[in-house]
Amino acid sequence: MEPGDPTKQARAAAQLRKGVLEYCVLALMRDRPRYGVELLHALEESGALATSQGTVYPLLSRLRREDLVTTTWQESASGPPRRYYALTATGRAALDEFTHVWPGFRDAVDGFLTAAPQPSAGDPA
Repeated sequence: MEPGDPTKQARAAAQLRKGVLEYCVLALMRDRPRYGVELLHALEESGALATSQGTVYPLLSRLRREDLVTTTWQESASGPPRRYYALTATGRAALDEFTHVWPGFRDAVDGFLTAAPQPSAGDPA
């Protein structure tokens, strides 16, 4: 990847986002139920995790099918009723597991990215 190539950087960011988006969405529901647009805005505010409705709503449907979240409809003072998503006990357990795994994973990746290049066998030192 050429440094500064926006297309390749966008592709790399998209791959990283795919790997962590599910757990970031679960984390956003850690303290209280959220509705879809609210989740989209929170992801957008992060910058690196900004995504579209076409990504978030299918993800939320899958999380519901897998019993990681539950949904309820609530009236809105500013429009139609909203579907709120909340963590289930299974969803909270999945988030807790990811929370324990993530620091080691992140540190391992950081180690590779920040380590000085090592000569390979056969390369002159």
